[in-house]
Amino acid sequence: MVLRDLSLSAVVAGFVAVLVGFTSSVVIVFHAAEALGATPAQTVSWMWALGLGMGLTSAGLSLWYRQPVLTAWSTPGAALIAGTSGLSMAEGIGAFVVCALLIVAAGASGFFARVMDRIPRALAAALLAGVLTRFGFDACLALKASPVLVGAMLAAYLLGRRLWPRYAVPGVLLAGMAVAAGQGTLNLGAVQWRLAQPVWTLPAFSVQALVGLALPLFVVTMASQNLPGVAAQRAAGYDTPVSPPVTVTGLASLLLAPFGGYALNLAAITAAICMGREAHADPAKRYMAAVMAGLFYITLGLAGGAVVGLIGAFPKGLVLAVAGLALLSTIGGALAMGLQEERTREAALLTFLVTASGLSLFGIASAFWGLVAGVLALAVQHWRPTFR
Repeated sequence: MVLRDLSLSAVVAGFVAVLVGFTSSVVIVFHAAEALGATPAQTVSWMWALGLGMGLTSAGLSLWYRQPVLTAWSTPGAALIAGTSGLSMAEGIGAFVVCALLIVAAGASGFFARVMDRIPRALAAALLAGVLTRFGFDACLALKASPVLVGAMLAAYLLGRRLWPRYAVPGVLLAGMAVAAGQGTLNLGAVQWRLAQPVWTLPAFSVQALVGLALPLFVVTMASQNLPGVAAQRAAGYDTPVSPPVTVTGLASLLLAPFGGYALNLAAITAAICMGREAHADPAKRYMAAVMAGLFYITLGLAGGAVVGLIGAFPKGLVLAVAGLALLSTIGGALAMGLQEERTREAALLTFLVTASGLSLFGIASAFWGLVAGVLALAVQHWRPTFR
């Protein structure tokens, strides 16, 4: 049954999701490890733990629900860790353990699910569109820096949408790789595949690490990652339960924390690639794209030492263009859903604009503040007090 649902478009969508996920933020993860004084072996262990954690949870949850459930590391969490000073690796690991326990509590208690159930679908769709819009902007700006490469990929996309819509994104990726190879900017031969070795670090617990890292890491992971992750699922029309996957990511983080798995969460940007029509024409079969992404994540986790070489193998313009073009239909669909109803249109538009602006306050990313702005707008415009 599962193999019958597998398709070339799902394999490519999974690969593109992993390519975008790693190249967009893995450098921040390296800086996070360095901030805690990680040795080269410990840094590789972080990639091993995160790759296996994302891979196993993505593939496992997607197969269990038969819906695309993609997980990721917490990018704003990595940025938070990178800005930390005065903590040892052992204290950092202790903070990861506490953060994981808080994520488990938020998921298992059903609290996070109850919060998400109160968010109107229009605001969730606008939130997703705002999160993804910057990738569309980046693809457009990449045209200036790499006109031949990105221009060829854009032509392949437009032609693909006309002649073979299901395989438009694979065509874009192949066209980009062909042009990059012709320009001499694709250097896959430099990637050295070596098995990663996990390194155990005994956790240490301190008040400084609890207040300065564990609690903020939990807040930004839930508000900036899990929240838009659920919004992505709902905007794509999937009714995946909220509590069990969040609980699973927390448990996986707890098990992998001593090896550097600092925080796993539901993905939004990369998940949108696996949930779009480019992954499969049939929404019921798109879960295989997330399964394939999970397998690619596991491969990269096992070969953690090759990640740096893999990042350098693809030119930046190729990654930006394939991400923006792969997400184009998802951005359009989310905007259409968010602005469909006149009653919620203004609030949804405000959610979209604040989210797309990249506003960050108190270490919390714009996705949270966009939702706050939309909810406040709805409350002011439509709330009616009840007098008894």
